[in-house]
Amino acid sequence: MHILTILQVAVAVIVIILILLQQRSSGAGGLFGGGGGGGFYQRRRGAERIIFIATIVAVVLLIILSVANLII
Repeated sequence: MHILTILQVAVAVIVIILILLQQRSSGAGGLFGGGGGGGFYQRRRGAERIIFIATIVAVVLLIILSVANLII
């Protein structure tokens, strides 16, 4: 296998894990926007913020690897 393909699969698995680690509103109220205080613009702190930023970085890296894999 090509090294870019292996890296792409590894980063994709990391993105999946990071997305699953993020906390979401529980219950049916969260599905329809009634999740309680804070809403969409709630400020993230501590580990939640680190996971959020790491998810963004991993997704950007996955996009870069995908484009590089198409070019090469």
